[in-house]
Amino acid sequence: MATFPLVDMEKLNTEERTATMEIIKDACENWGFFELVNHGISIELMDKVERLTKEHYEKFMDPTFKEMDASKCLESAQAEINDLDWETTFFLRHLPVSDISEIPHLDEDYRKAMREFALQLEKLAEQLLDLLCENLGLEKGYLKKVFYGSKGPNFGTKVSNYPLCPKPELIKGLRAHTDAGGIILLFQDDKVSGLELLKDDQWIDVPPMRHSIVVNLGDQLEVITNGKYKSVMHRVIARTDGTRMSIASFYNPGNDAIISPAPSLVKEYETNQVYPKFVFEDYMKLYAGLKFQAKEPRFEAMKAVESNLNLDPIATV
Repeated sequence: MATFPLVDMEKLNTEERTATMEIIKDACENWGFFELVNHGISIELMDKVERLTKEHYEKFMDPTFKEMDASKCLESAQAEINDLDWETTFFLRHLPVSDISEIPHLDEDYRKAMREFALQLEKLAEQLLDLLCENLGLEKGYLKKVFYGSKGPNFGTKVSNYPLCPKPELIKGLRAHTDAGGIILLFQDDKVSGLELLKDDQWIDVPPMRHSIVVNLGDQLEVITNGKYKSVMHRVIARTDGTRMSIASFYNPGNDAIISPAPSLVKEYETNQVYPKFVFEDYMKLYAGLKFQAKEPRFEAMKAVESNLNLDPIATV
């Protein structure tokens, strides 16, 4: 089994840059995931975010989890539960307008830490998009411009905890899916594993690593690269060895961003345009009801409506 792709971003500024870019390229083409170390996000900040997230879970989320549907259903379940996830979550929106001040039960230290963390993650996401452009032979800034639409990208964070589970064989922490959006940056628990990706028809563990950021590609990058890069099915396994923390930040196109294969990639690889052209918001409306199903029918559904749309491209140069 090939080793899970690990990218040391400090090497991008050394004579090992070419080899490091090749690791990123291979990861995007063959894994849909890679793990970053020396990514520039403050270790002290990551430790603070982890501590405050776990404190918030213990105080506000763990006490109410037993009242949630998944917990109630599992108590009496005799067969696998396929329509619920063993997780408790809340969401933060950063862009285009932050809602952190409106989320209940967050103390001021936690709000401040998450704002600062989001700023650093936003910068990292945009840096990564430019590295992908470089590997793809696209103009620097191309992906950021496509994502921008007319009002800027959508950027938000899903804070999840996967409590210790008494019957992990009957329920998933999170059912298998691909992510709908752009590029996803995950700060995951380094003690309790559980995240798996599907590669070559096998489920592979995404290794927990202290202070790393796990990166995965969403459906929009598969479309823009005309399938050269792939979004990959992944899931979270319910565990008996502890509660798993997951802080996933999604750097996505703006609602009105027009998504389609980059013309130079269609031409370069001498292929017909395989993927559809659509408005990101329309894709998200479709995805909402089909998240836990295969992505290909979603792409086909967007193709079916493409001919009825008058999509004027937003300037990307």
